[in-house]
Amino acid sequence: MGLDLISVSWIVIQLLVGYNLVLPLVIYFFSLINKKGLSPKKSTANPDYAIIVTAYEQTHTLGPVVASLLKLDYKQFIIYIVADKCDVSQLHFEDDRVNVLRPEQTLSSNTKSHFYAIHRFKRPHDKLTIIDSDNLVKPDYLGQLNPYFDAGFKAVQGIRDAKNMETMYACLDAARDIYYHFYDGKILYEAGSSATLAGSGMAFTTDLYRSCLEHQEILGAGFDKILQKEIVSKGERIAFAEQAIVYDEKTSKSDQLVKQRARWINTWFRYFKFGFGLIEKGVLELNWNKLLFGLVLLRPPLFLFLILSFLFALIDLFVAPIQTLYWIGGFCLFVVGFLFSLLMSKTDKRIYQSLWGIPKFIFYQVLSLMKVRKANELSVATQHFYDKEINEIK
Repeated sequence: MGLDLISVSWIVIQLLVGYNLVLPLVIYFFSLINKKGLSPKKSTANPDYAIIVTAYEQTHTLGPVVASLLKLDYKQFIIYIVADKCDVSQLHFEDDRVNVLRPEQTLSSNTKSHFYAIHRFKRPHDKLTIIDSDNLVKPDYLGQLNPYFDAGFKAVQGIRDAKNMETMYACLDAARDIYYHFYDGKILYEAGSSATLAGSGMAFTTDLYRSCLEHQEILGAGFDKILQKEIVSKGERIAFAEQAIVYDEKTSKSDQLVKQRARWINTWFRYFKFGFGLIEKGVLELNWNKLLFGLVLLRPPLFLFLILSFLFALIDLFVAPIQTLYWIGGFCLFVVGFLFSLLMSKTDKRIYQSLWGIPKFIFYQVLSLMKVRKANELSVATQHFYDKEINEIK
């Protein structure tokens, strides 16, 4: 009896980890059946946008991002730069649509910076979009968001393409983003659930954003995790606009990677519990959006469930050799799914050439795991090292 209980428990533990290897392909299957995320028709609406750009300590990337935003082929917007703990003496912009805000006291928080801007809006904006201080945008970025708002969505996530791929780390970081944008963005949305939020390149009705976060005190990284949980809990779906493109700086150095991933892993450990609540609501309310989204929130970071899966397969090789075959099948399906996401996303050839470095990339994320407890003490924001500007975005 005791031995049977141990065997069953071991199988359950393996299933709780192993299903993550095949979950993306399962969601893809549902997306083929449901098709609830098809792109809406072209919009003729012209809502008023607030573009909030947050900077912490560093301002050298703000010139290019503002220049990029001023090239938007859209008229109704104002840019709000919240320069937290920054020297703004050199920040001078002639266009009156650019407002530089310097908080009197250090905020050290994305949401505090966002609401610092919201409370100082020049006019009551219909929509707001969040842009990082290292992002650049395509000229049609805002126009690509509008059809989804017209269709009734109150939250939209765009794509964050890589603007730098000069190192192996940057290429692998870009590969990871492609994987998540494809399955946790496009496919999850098309399956009838919500795209996960990526921290920037996302837009909301101002009323929804305020109702989700204005009453909350959020410290450290991970505001997007809380925001997406609040949105889905309210019964809203987050649309995925694959043509609303921002260019994002990828991690190009190993120490930068370790610090950034330590913060990200920390946020997963802090907020994965949201998945249980959404799954419960999804079951009780028969709500597919909440159920599937909650299931995705429970998934550990990519490197973590890959390492656990490998360790479990190794143990099974000695205690239950037949089960190792299931792990091999799971790994094969994961690799197929990963490569499929790259093939379906017009991936740069440099990313394919960097895949040999995946073990090294995973090693540095294991180092990040060792720093998780002190993640928010390492730095409030990612240091930006990529200096080459993109002068023209087509």
